[in-house]
Amino acid sequence: MTRTAVVVGAGLAGLATAGALARAGWRVTLLERAERVAADPTGLVLWPNGLRALRALDPGGAWTSIAAPLPDLGVRRPDGQWLVTPRPRPDDAEAPAAVHRQDLLEALVAGLGGDVEVRTGVVVRSVSAGPSARPAVGDGHTRWEGDLLVAADGIDSAVRRHIAPEAAVAASGFAAWQAVVPGFRLPGPVDGFETLGAGYRFVAAPLAEHSAGRGGVCWSATAAGAPRPEPPAQQLALLCRWFAEWHEPVARLLDATRPQDVVHREVRELRPLPRAYGFPAGPGGVVLVGDAAHAMPHHLGQGACLAFEDAVTLAAAVADAAPGDALRCAVEGYSRTRRPRTAGIVRQTRRMSAAVQARGRLALRARDAALANLAPRLLGRNETPWQPPA
Repeated sequence: MTRTAVVVGAGLAGLATAGALARAGWRVTLLERAERVAADPTGLVLWPNGLRALRALDPGGAWTSIAAPLPDLGVRRPDGQWLVTPRPRPDDAEAPAAVHRQDLLEALVAGLGGDVEVRTGVVVRSVSAGPSARPAVGDGHTRWEGDLLVAADGIDSAVRRHIAPEAAVAASGFAAWQAVVPGFRLPGPVDGFETLGAGYRFVAAPLAEHSAGRGGVCWSATAAGAPRPEPPAQQLALLCRWFAEWHEPVARLLDATRPQDVVHREVRELRPLPRAYGFPAGPGGVVLVGDAAHAMPHHLGQGACLAFEDAVTLAAAVADAAPGDALRCAVEGYSRTRRPRTAGIVRQTRRMSAAVQARGRLALRARDAALANLAPRLLGRNETPWQPPA
């Protein structure tokens, strides 16, 4: 029996899902809007749940050699004083790890195998998901259909707009800047850290020596407000001014950053979330994964981790499901499993957003007093309670 899937979007979520389905015996077509499969030149932190998901997706994958384990960073004030002190990690607890996005993307591409056909330059303009015919998408010239249609096309998902129009894209009230400073440009070793100010946040993490960052450091800065319209050089100068009085090595990292390194974007989210993540159609259905399902602010660093959880859960749900009643039931089962899980993380993320947005003496005092209690649940210091399906 040949089972077919169409995955829309070749970002981290789409690549992970396409590879997982192919390893489960599916023939997969992967459609990407851009002319080539590529990632932003930034870094990200994978928390233990994301690392467990990656191991489940590809136990011997190349990603294992590109991740740099991180200690508990704690949280500082801009003057360097501790808001939350670092906590020793139990011997049996897994450490989060920092990775360069391009390294991770290349590892996922390497794991696709021969049963995935990648088509680039495809802009989805039509979506079909009726009760009888196989779900399909088209670009105005070509139509792709399969037993399963996977929307991995991000927060502005064309597929989601068709099947779950109630989910709206909303501004989160933040602008974000990210960059990787390569190792040769650093004035000395830089340990990871996280610092929280009045409406501002700065996080940095060292990368592996052999990563695309060449042993460098990835950093992320967040400021409450709208995205900035200035060109990159002026934006970098603005960041240097905003963070000039913050503790070292914030200024050193910004001084070592080049304008072309900086990726700037508005932080957006889905509000409300889609009513479901799986929609039976034809012999199978349509499912949402990654940001197409649960885009949220990045304050907890769970975006990619949840996308990898989605891929693992979906592959397990449909592994033995034949097109027809079994596959339609599997699509619904995926939704019942994933939506409560991600909705809980979204609620936690919004609580963290409120902490980051705090301004004014009284609001900051209340935030700082509460942060020690919030940190174990909101800042990833605990084990996220997720294990791959058996």
